[in-house]
Amino acid sequence: MKIAFVGKGGSGKTTLSSLFIRHLAAEGAPVVAVDADINQHLGAALGLDEAEAAALPAMGEHLRLIKDHLRGANPRIASADTMIKTTPPGEGSRLLRVQEDNPVYDACARPVELDGGAVRLMVTGPFTDADLGVACYHSKTGAVELCLNHLVDGPGEYVVVDMTAGSDSFASGMFTRFDMTFLVAEPTRKGVSVYRQYKEYARDFGVALKVVGNKVQGPDDLDFLRAEVGDDLLVTVGHSDWVRAMEKGRPPRFAALEDSNRLALRTLREAADATYERRDWERYTRQMVQFHLKNAQSWGNERTGADLAAQIDPGFVLGESVTAGA
Repeated sequence: MKIAFVGKGGSGKTTLSSLFIRHLAAEGAPVVAVDADINQHLGAALGLDEAEAAALPAMGEHLRLIKDHLRGANPRIASADTMIKTTPPGEGSRLLRVQEDNPVYDACARPVELDGGAVRLMVTGPFTDADLGVACYHSKTGAVELCLNHLVDGPGEYVVVDMTAGSDSFASGMFTRFDMTFLVAEPTRKGVSVYRQYKEYARDFGVALKVVGNKVQGPDDLDFLRAEVGDDLLVTVGHSDWVRAMEKGRPPRFAALEDSNRLALRTLREAADATYERRDWERYTRQMVQFHLKNAQSWGNERTGADLAAQIDPGFVLGESVTAGA
């Protein structure tokens, strides 16, 4: 299952995504965790110290390797140089699986030991001084989008992405790549403003969206969120001594997390798992193609000097039964 955590900056989405990842690992589920936020904090939230987090390989720095691997023997892609972030797979492309070993994971993923198991962590990499004034952060997340386009995951497998804050996610088609999107919202007017934007933008794309109320301190906060987001409110999370200890770098065993918060995480997993029966791989592939054509026409064709519409394999539908190319 592909799951995104989004929300306003400071809403607690990285903390909640890290708790969800820990919950999955504690239950023995295979997990690929991806930090796609401009502020790279997921590694630290998963217990890495500053040096360990800084040493994580940036996906963008291995973009050529990623393209070479995913291209495989696809005859519609002339070279890796003509691949862009939205290039869809086709006959002969190599696909990514959650539990396999492959050159992309070897270069870009690192194991993180958690209570009950380990997860693979991948990061886009931080926005550096060299990027200031000359680069858009979405150039960093292009590697994530390309990998998601070529990813085939099954039930009981999880890819959890901590997305960039606010509505910036809509600057690419990546917001349509998920089975479930959890929007973390505080019980404030600013806290629910991103929800309204996300709900409006995602309306026409079949995006499954549920709200996680965070920093909820009493009935008034709960009533406010219910009034603002209605049935989209899935669960709320309140104060956590465990999280406070984690933020100080001294987390206790995950089993010590408060019962109410453990129940909330279980509810998130159940909601994500329930989307499996509603998967529509044809729609998923069609949206992938739609965003590829938009990007090709607006900048891709000019930048690569190629007609990127020719990369589309009209008979190809991504799905669990598809086998990877050689």
